[in-house]
Amino acid sequence: MEAKIISSVQNSLVKKILLLKDKSRERRKTGLFVAEGQRELELASKGGYNFETLLYCPEILPQLDSHLISKNANAEIVQISKQVYEKVAYRETTEGILAIGKAKKHSLEDIRFTTKTPLVLVAEAPEKPGNVGALLRTADAAGVDAVFIANPKSDPYNPNIIRSSVGCVFTNQIGIGSTTEIIDFLKKYHLRINCAALTASKNYVECDFTGATALVVGTEATGLSEDWLQNSDQNIIIPMQGEIDSMNVSVSAAILIFEAKRQRGL
Repeated sequence: MEAKIISSVQNSLVKKILLLKDKSRERRKTGLFVAEGQRELELASKGGYNFETLLYCPEILPQLDSHLISKNANAEIVQISKQVYEKVAYRETTEGILAIGKAKKHSLEDIRFTTKTPLVLVAEAPEKPGNVGALLRTADAAGVDAVFIANPKSDPYNPNIIRSSVGCVFTNQIGIGSTTEIIDFLKKYHLRINCAALTASKNYVECDFTGATALVVGTEATGLSEDWLQNSDQNIIIPMQGEIDSMNVSVSAAILIFEAKRQRGL
């Protein structure tokens, strides 16, 4: 397929990419997002995402990977000048490639478990996209069965989330909903709800995470809402030995997740 060539930053496709990158409203309206970087695009393809447009800068990347092209046979291929690439790229260090992809709905009804003892991570209202990305990266590394985001502050295709997750936003099974909806879902599938909290809590290493388990974390500033605490099967705590009483949410989640994996012998 002969590639279309764009050399003007005023091109309509360039303007479309900038809108998708900068405006969550545009992403929601169109159901599209922008991803950049070879690793991110490879992970998106592995995660079952389809691209409608593949763009690359020949001055940085002489040609597209044939496997990526074959997996997106219906995608429009576009060559862009270095000036255009520098305009649309989110990061200076990406490898001269980006794409427009079709977002998934992340409905709770689409979540599927392949084990009777799933391990899932729940994050309530995470405020910083960088933290969301770090949570998704940890979840991928540990191979958790799903990640739930309750009352999200930003959509999962925010460029900061894609970047900080190193593409793991595409490899995790993600469910998005309200706190009430996610609590109902966890109870429906008989997952034990373990809430990271400061009160009425048990040391996390003394808890049993070998059964169907949900590890629930809140924000560093306010913690979890009362709804979670009222529906918690067990409040858990990571003991602190310094002056502060909390850690970065992604660090806390990593400690809890890998303790659960250790208990499961994985």
